[in-house]
Amino acid sequence: MSKILGIGSRIRHAEYGDGVIINVKSSGYNITFMQFGMKIIKLDFPLEVIEEVEQDNDLVSLLDVEMTLSKVLQKWADITENVPLGDKWKGGKLILKPGRQDLSNKEMPIDAFFHKIVMVRDRLRVMEQRINSSNLEDEEKVNLQQYITKIYGTLTSFNVLFKHQEHIFVGEKAMAEA
Repeated sequence: MSKILGIGSRIRHAEYGDGVIINVKSSGYNITFMQFGMKIIKLDFPLEVIEEVEQDNDLVSLLDVEMTLSKVLQKWADITENVPLGDKWKGGKLILKPGRQDLSNKEMPIDAFFHKIVMVRDRLRVMEQRINSSNLEDEEKVNLQQYITKIYGTLTSFNVLFKHQEHIFVGEKAMAEA
């Protein structure tokens, strides 16, 4: 690659997947990958360019980098975070037993069910971001935000499945304490 990509460019690496360039140095690109964190990749390494941002010849402050990275990640936030299932649930299954004896049970691996819960949570976060960055009036944004907070509260029953506390659903009561 002869042209130097600018900070905020979205790329795809053959091994690490999708990433965002967060800094450009003579030693290479500092790229943040969703699954692998920050890696330094040589400037001449062949990268697939998803969205190019022109290189800025001026020095960029850390705040500018953070703001650019935040905007790019918000724009492409449909990428699902890797959230671990609690150890005691790994390999388990969810059994739904109907109240009627003439119907059979429905079984599902807990891992698959948990993945669906995480996808719901991630999509709610994307919806929040899109509402907050929309052209709606502030009052409409607040009203929609209150519905999302109530949805989070409804989903707190599933918190028992999460391995780490920082991934759990937080409802109205906890939001008021924050």
